[in-house]
Amino acid sequence: MTQSGSTPLPAPPVALSDAQDQRLDDYRALNDQAYRRAYEGDELFVAEGFVAIDRLIESGHEIRSVLLAPSRVERFSTQLATLGERGVPVYVAAKDVITAAVGFDLHRGVVAVARRRDHPSVAEVAVTGSRFAVLEGLNDAENLGAIARAARALGIDALIVDARSTDPYSRRSVRVSMGEILLLPIARPAAEEWRDVLGELGRAGVETWAMSPMPTAESIWDLEVPERLAVVLGAEGPGLDRRTIERATRTVRIPLRAGVDSLNVGHAAAVTFAAIGRPP
Repeated sequence: MTQSGSTPLPAPPVALSDAQDQRLDDYRALNDQAYRRAYEGDELFVAEGFVAIDRLIESGHEIRSVLLAPSRVERFSTQLATLGERGVPVYVAAKDVITAAVGFDLHRGVVAVARRRDHPSVAEVAVTGSRFAVLEGLNDAENLGAIARAARALGIDALIVDARSTDPYSRRSVRVSMGEILLLPIARPAAEEWRDVLGELGRAGVETWAMSPMPTAESIWDLEVPERLAVVLGAEGPGLDRRTIERATRTVRIPLRAGVDSLNVGHAAAVTFAAIGRPP
């Protein structure tokens, strides 16, 4: 507080003019997946865009820094005080400097780097709510991001993602989810633990529905939704592993018009989440 009792103004962003400035190291080669995997490891992730960074701030993840183009500073001004209170540096750089650092035209002009939290265990996630999504073999970051966005919007309390799936905190997944994935607990059991994931949920009182387009599966519209439920979704094409389907409580389908093969997994997830959340 100032002597007059008013709240002090947030510190202005720090201007950077050299693309080789070490303070830009967290942002280098954002579109080089191999480099970013090696650089970020299991420690860091990137959030891009105003809404995603708003969610990042809301989530409480530890933010290392934020980088803005000059044209984005005014739009971001409402967050400067919050970031200042947390001691988060905010940098501003001309568009050509940002382009040289990140390796492409970052047209959104706002990006942040944060530290990852440790993933909770399946047992820890199982007590966080009553609705869960179990994701197996999802190798497309955009699909995973779309599922996370629908999950947050439609009442899913947590995600359980197998080790074969793409990184839930990849820049693309975070961006497509509009940052909503940062507000979801995410369990990431090791490959050797995956075989018992549905069993572990069952012992915690959670029924499991393996979603499949198979004609022998039960229609989602014919089923009473249990009090505690996890829906299990697989990648487009291969779908769920046969053993996963066998371990689930039920195999369930979304009835489709004759002649339509299947839905995109992101769309199928959103329909499923809405269906299990419908009023009784």
